[in-house]
Amino acid sequence: MASIPTPSGQPADAPEAYVGLDETEAERLARDRGWTEVRSLPPGTVITLEFVAGRINFEVTDETVTRCWVG
Repeated sequence: MASIPTPSGQPADAPEAYVGLDETEAERLARDRGWTEVRSLPPGTVITLEFVAGRINFEVTDETVTRCWVG
C-alpha cells in the first residue's frame, strides 16, 4: 500500500506584516521567507476558497498591499 502524501508546510510568518508594503517588495519578502506561491489580487476579485498550503495572498490597491491571508 502506498503511503499517504503529506502536504508541505508553510512558513511561520505573520500575514499582517505585509500590509502597507509595496507589492513588489512584499512578494520578494514572501518568497525569501519560504512561500512557494504568492498571489496578488485587486480588491473585490472573485476567487475560489480552496486552501493551498504554501500560498500567501495579497490584496493590492495602488501597488500597496492592503490585506493579506494564507492559503
